[in-house]
Amino acid sequence: MPDAAERIFESVRVSPQKDAPLYLQLKKGIEQAVSAGVIGPGDALPSERDIAARAAVSRVTVRKAVQDLVKSGVLVQRHGSGTFVAPRLQRVEQSLSTLTSFSEDMARRGMTVQSAWLERGLFPPSPDEMMKLGLPAGERAARVSRLRSANGTPLAIERASLSASVLPDPDSVGASLYDALERTGNRPVRAVQRISAASLGDADARLLGVPSGAAGLHIERISYLATGKVIEFTRSIYRGDAYDFVVEMRLTDAKQEPA
Repeated sequence: MPDAAERIFESVRVSPQKDAPLYLQLKKGIEQAVSAGVIGPGDALPSERDIAARAAVSRVTVRKAVQDLVKSGVLVQRHGSGTFVAPRLQRVEQSLSTLTSFSEDMARRGMTVQSAWLERGLFPPSPDEMMKLGLPAGERAARVSRLRSANGTPLAIERASLSASVLPDPDSVGASLYDALERTGNRPVRAVQRISAASLGDADARLLGVPSGAAGLHIERISYLATGKVIEFTRSIYRGDAYDFVVEMRLTDAKQEPA
């Protein structure tokens, strides 16, 4: 891609930004080329040596620029293959005002859902599970943990815990946990979620196909039956580059004080 390569590097070689470090200049040049469509998703970058020669910078500078772009999700590196422009993700917006399952939410968008089981079975409960689920002494915890993908793109890791009395056979869960709970009259009707920023650890990052340390969203949800009984405790990790959570806010009915 000689013409594309020239356009990537000319901003550094011809009109450098004197106040910016060279690696940031190179990084910006590559970002602009990706944004303008000069190089598209799946296209390979030239080798580190070639980039250094074309941009008239050191290979250390090239490595730093590329590493920053990989960390921010613009580029991806494949061992033994090289560096490529990352695929463009369709960002997903999920409302926080409605309690739905991942499968239901993706189906409404016309997206195909895939799940890969990470853990499924009955286990001695952790102290956190005992407290959050209110498990009596001797009760086991049913765990269903999955990697959730939509249209082939990994989006989330869901780790759900329930009382074994509610889900005595975790192997019976198919595409949707909520469908399985609805069949036994145990589908939750409300939930409390806590969302916090997180840097993805090595294991979760590998599953989600992003660099270690990439931005993610950690979500802890406690779900309830209509009786007020806790039915589900879920800890999830969502990709920060693919997911937005949206909530509608309304003015209260309280009288407004004059300004």
